Parts: sequence; structure tokens; C-alpha cells
Amino acid sequence: MHERAVVVGGGSHVGVRTGGVTDVPDPVVLVPGAGCSGDAFHVDLVDALAARRHVVVVDPRDTGRSTTTTGDTPEYALPDLADDLTAVLRAVLRPGERAHVVGVSTGGSLGQVVALDHPDLVASLTLVSATPGVPGLEAPDLPGPTAALSAASGLPDPDWADDDAVVDWMVEVERPYRPTVFDEDDVRATARATVDRSTDPSAAAHHYAAAPGPPWRHRLGDLRVPVTIVHGDDDPFFPLAHAHALAAEIPGARLVVLPGSGHGVPVRRHWPAFVALVAGEA
Repeated sequence: MHERAVVVGGGSHVGVRTGGVTDVPDPVVLVPGAGCSGDAFHVDLVDALAARRHVVVVDPRDTGRSTTTTGDTPEYALPDLADDLTAVLRAVLRPGERAHVVGVSTGGSLGQVVALDHPDLVASLTLVSATPGVPGLEAPDLPGPTAALSAASGLPDPDWADDDAVVDWMVEVERPYRPTVFDEDDVRATARATVDRSTDPSAAAHHYAAAPGPPWRHRLGDLRVPVTIVHGDDDPFFPLAHAHALAAEIPGARLVVLPGSGHGVPVRRHWPAFVALVAGEA
């Protein structure tokens, strides 16, 4: 994969990796969830997609090779991260192209905003483990995180100067989000890749302190791009009712439920179906 930096608001930059088939128009753009770099998408999954389509993997601010900030409060809000994604699309798309945006969790939230505000840039939108509108704020009618997930949260921070300790910590943070199938080898591989590529792994926590910005759930009925919703039936963070709400509120949306899957990027056993879905083959 080729790495480059895209300049975004305030002189910051967002790291992106690009690769794969270039003679097929309209790239697949992978956007991870809060606190994650693009390394949340396992290299084998990216390679499988890249064998079929041109692929762009995004490191949101404060992750991967993107600009990192210090202090407790980030200098950006959720709408700024959506603007960053818009800037990335404008930078990577060739004339006449639009992007197949695949957003996981909060990455799906950013995808919703970009597809609403800039439908000319979006060919399709795939929402993985997502929720309607602003995460955590616009779904009081839907079930919140499970009691088991809440009980498992709150791990103390690792020694950020010890890469091995940070990898171990990332693995344990991820474990309760996948209560049915937890592939430790794959999770550890993505954690190691995250640490190896990150300028400052601790900075990713800023995502959780970013101001939410204005609500947009009431606008979901205005989406006019093809939308596919991919959701695990055992998601402890955004239970399956969130996916059904998205499907009900987005005109023509397609819902694909992954059996035995939790929150986040689908586990390996679902990759063939996921790749075919994202590549437009299913």
C-alpha cells in the first residue's frame, strides 16, 4: 500500500494508504471507528478487497500517521472529522469518480454525515456496527450497551512507552466487544500494526472527548445513495435494534445481519461475504 498525507482543516493532515486494482473506477474507502486507526482493518482483509477494487484506508486524526494532539480536550469536534473525510475523498477521487464508503461504528457516523452533505462524492455507503445519528446521543429509544460490556470496561491505561504492554491492553479492551467469537490472533495482529504505525497510540483517546456537533438522525430519510447496513447479532455496544432503526429510517437500505458477530470490523469467518458485499459482488 502507498502512504500519503492529505491536508485538512487547520493545517492538520490525515494519513491514508492506497492500493489495489486501479482500472476499476470508484474506490472503496475504509473508515475505522472511534479510537482506531486504519489498522483496525486486518491486512488480510484489506488485501482481499484490494484484489478486487482500488482501496483507500483512512487514519482519522490522532491515529496512525495522522496529526496528533496533546492535552485532555481535542481541538476538533465530530463535524471536523467528517470534514476530514470529505477532504480525503476530494483528494483521492479521480474526475468523475465517487467513493464506496465503508464506515465502522463512529466511522459509519462520519459516513452518514458525508453522504448527507456531499452525495456527489459517495457512490454507496456501508454502515458496520453503526447507530442512527450522533453516537450515544440520538438513540434514547434504542438499547444501550449491555451490562456485561459495561462491567468489562474501565481497564487502566498501559505504560504508553512499552509497546508490548500497549498491544496487550488493546487486545483486552477489544475482547468484551466480541462476546461470541474472539479471534485473539487477528485482534493481536491489528493491535501490533496499530502500535507499529502510530505516532502516538495514546492520542486516539481524544476521539471520545470530541464534541458531538449538531444532530442529524432526523435527516437520515434524505439519504439518496445506496446504503447497506452490516451488523452483528451479538453486538454488545450498539445492539441489533440500532441496525433495524437505521434500516427503517434510510430509504431503500439493505440490512445484512452477521450471526455470532459482535461490534466492529467483522471477524475472519465473515470476510468472504463482507468482501463480496463491499466489492459489489453480492
